[in-house]
Amino acid sequence: MFSSVAHLARANPFNAPHLQLVHDGLAGPRSSPAGPPGPPRRSRNLAAAAVEEQYSCDYGSGRFFILCGLGGIISCGTTHTALVPLDLVKCRMQVDPQKYKGIFNGFSVTLKEDGVRGLAKGWAPTFIGYSMQGLCKFGFYEVFKVLYSNMLGEENTYLWRTSLYLAASASAEFFADIALAPMEAAKVRIQTQPGYANTLRDAAPKMYKEEGLKAFYKGVAPLWMRQIPYTMMKFACFERTVEALYKFVVPKPRSECSKAEQLVVTFVAGYIAGVFCAVVSHPADSVVSVLNKEKGSSASQVLQRLGFKGVWKGLFARIIMIGTLTALQWFIYDSVKVYFRLPRPPPPEMPESLKKKLGLTQ
Repeated sequence: MFSSVAHLARANPFNAPHLQLVHDGLAGPRSSPAGPPGPPRRSRNLAAAAVEEQYSCDYGSGRFFILCGLGGIISCGTTHTALVPLDLVKCRMQVDPQKYKGIFNGFSVTLKEDGVRGLAKGWAPTFIGYSMQGLCKFGFYEVFKVLYSNMLGEENTYLWRTSLYLAASASAEFFADIALAPMEAAKVRIQTQPGYANTLRDAAPKMYKEEGLKAFYKGVAPLWMRQIPYTMMKFACFERTVEALYKFVVPKPRSECSKAEQLVVTFVAGYIAGVFCAVVSHPADSVVSVLNKEKGSSASQVLQRLGFKGVWKGLFARIIMIGTLTALQWFIYDSVKVYFRLPRPPPPEMPESLKKKLGLTQ
């Protein structure tokens, strides 16, 4: 067990190409002394062509991207809405830490003041906003992954796959946050300003009357600060964790795993990625929560006022929320792919052309 964990730790998602080749034992014939041949490595195709299963569309086709976007809507919209009570308490802890002293105290105070219905405040902008974000996040990620892979070529795609995941996810999240920003601003106002508005229908006109369109988009820059690092970690860490799990932990090749077993691997990798996501994005999340509550404040002013300790308030609640959220999102997204019989590429293997260059094959 411990050896598997050690292997998994060494196979972190940020290895440089040369170090990754050395780790895989593929750096060339001079990298290690000759020894008896080991068991043949199991084959994994880099392309998303169907091997044994008949898919409903081609990888990279228009239908593929549309259905991936639909998967993003379902996975993000439903999970964020389900966790509205925890998100509400987390936001209140960030904007008023004197009143909401912890996650359990936050729930107690909220229930005492607003009742059970109060825990559902902000569900409508959450569902709409994060559905739109999921559409762009997952749909555009697949688009940019194919686009950048075609630009790099097969060999560089394999060697620089972590950088590819990071670039594709950052590009997708840039547009996803523009779609999310208006609803996120309304959600924070509803959740953190008692008496301001109870519904999206009340909050949106009031915000527009007070500040115009600026009210809906003044938080987009902090959203980029929060969401782009979060999404880069979410996708890159997930992709490389899946690869490492199949290589070091799962006792059989992915092709021999049932769909249910593959989805379990997806859930575990998603939770691991989610914990890292929460830590990376939490300071910016604190700034966004305070910024959307206050009129006329800038991100730099809020950051200066909160200080180092203040931006980490509510981290425990966010780890629970984001870890669960990310795991469920990947599980639902992968399940949608299974349901619609979309191509799901296996973990990548070194291209034959690169193996020949390194003298690994004749």
